[in-house]
Amino acid sequence: MYATAAICPGFPEGAPCWADARLPDVEAGKRFYGDLFGWTFDEGAGAERGYYTAAYGEDRAVAALAPGAAAWTVHFAVRDTYATAERAVAAGGGITAGPVSDGAVATVARVVGPEGAPFGLWQAGSHQGFERTGAPGALCRAELHTPDAALSDSFYEGVFGYAAEERGHGLRDWHPREPAPAAASAAAPAAAPATVRAPGLARLAASGTARPRFLLHFGATDPDASCAEAVRLGGHVRVAPHDTPYGRRAVLVDDQGAEFGLCAPLEPTGA
Repeated sequence: MYATAAICPGFPEGAPCWADARLPDVEAGKRFYGDLFGWTFDEGAGAERGYYTAAYGEDRAVAALAPGAAAWTVHFAVRDTYATAERAVAAGGGITAGPVSDGAVATVARVVGPEGAPFGLWQAGSHQGFERTGAPGALCRAELHTPDAALSDSFYEGVFGYAAEERGHGLRDWHPREPAPAAASAAAPAAAPATVRAPGLARLAASGTARPRFLLHFGATDPDASCAEAVRLGGHVRVAPHDTPYGRRAVLVDDQGAEFGLCAPLEPTGA
């Protein structure tokens, strides 16, 4: 698992560093995302690792698929999963799974924020996270949609120490305050690519009836064409392609019900 692609040096504390989709039918998910993004997949882990299947774009790790209820989850880089999980609970969040150490691969936990949005914590071992970002078929941006902006700001900025930048219209960008690790651990020696930039991260104030969630946007050279292809593959368009300050974007639902976004990437990295 993860043995066929280079390991990146790591991500700063609180940065989006990995993403996975839980799907009722992983084989169908491989067909959908393989056709849509051109992903290839490894043979998948066994029952001891929850049948976790890594996805690759241009031979670099970009995501994973595993059995479960249809949903995408973003994971944030942390130095200590146990300490961060305790901090999250003290700040009003909850733990839904873990923390648990997956051998030397990573120490992970699944958390829910006080507004109800699920996310993951990822303390890297041999698997440091994304090996490709900001490019077609790779994660470009994670956006928290929350009906309670003040509650979410207090929680995430407290737990992860984000610096905040107001963008207007309910949009607030979050930036990790600490730089990326200077060197990889002994368990994960540095290798090409030398730099994989963390995807963008933001909070969007949504209506009080909106479902709290992190919406993950993947790169698409032509979001309009990708929407048409997703529909052909059995998905549907939730928000039609439209222009934004972050590029042309759209929101889709795959053929099993997992929601995700598309964004024309502005600055490809790790290509």
